[in-house]
Amino acid sequence: MKPPKSLEPLIRDGLVDEVIRPLKSGKEASVYVVLSEGDIRCAKVYKEANKRGFHKQALYQEGRKVRNSRQARAMEKNTRFGRKQQEDVWQNAEVDALYRLAAAGVRVPKPYNFVEGVLLMELITDEDGAAAPRLNDLVLTQEEALSFHSQLIKEIVRMLCAGIVHGDLSEFNVLVDSTGPVIIDLPQAVDAAANNNASSMLERDVNNMAAYFGRFAPELLTTQYGKEIWKLYEKGNLTVDVELTGQYKESHKQADVGSVMREIKDAREDAIRRKFEALD
Repeated sequence: MKPPKSLEPLIRDGLVDEVIRPLKSGKEASVYVVLSEGDIRCAKVYKEANKRGFHKQALYQEGRKVRNSRQARAMEKNTRFGRKQQEDVWQNAEVDALYRLAAAGVRVPKPYNFVEGVLLMELITDEDGAAAPRLNDLVLTQEEALSFHSQLIKEIVRMLCAGIVHGDLSEFNVLVDSTGPVIIDLPQAVDAAANNNASSMLERDVNNMAAYFGRFAPELLTTQYGKEIWKLYEKGNLTVDVELTGQYKESHKQADVGSVMREIKDAREDAIRRKFEALD
């Protein structure tokens, strides 16, 4: 096929030998099957901001780092340069997340290169070598649903142990190859320690998985893995081999407000006493 303009620089640089066919076009990017360095891979071409269908980026941008204060000011003022920097930060979020997660052993496509808004990465295939189907395209048995759900919960835990929350996980951005689920589409990925919305995003990701797999295995609908996982993470007890129960008990212990107020009063009186002692 005739290469799209967005891939021409990669062809000139020898990173892409041939564009074989389009794979999919979504709200954030278009993906092509390409021949690269002798292997069949995919090239993800990010869409410009005014052509994307995703409108809640502010929640995801919290905690993302920029290189210097000039970039930060430009992004805050929404200048032309600032908008360009926002695009770079948004695109780099997925690239950085893929490299971090692949290094941590999470089942994501292996990234190979990122050039001029195009991400070259592994093409996930089924047992016949064709592009792997999305989870949403499959009809599962109860046994398969329970198995895939278990695998994905482990991947979510492994992601969080690497400091990342997907932020937009659903049956539409999970592929299934010959050995199980592979997580894709990470431009909304957030730093778990730097984003105040990370806990709610993690819980939503986990609940999305329970809701989908619950169609085939209804017992998953009452699980609370999200709350359990985050609580372990907060306490510093989350590990990649943690044994989860899917249950979570809310703490209803009330804070002793009177005791806190007494401590504040004592501290204030102590500060006043030290002040007068210093004057003497």
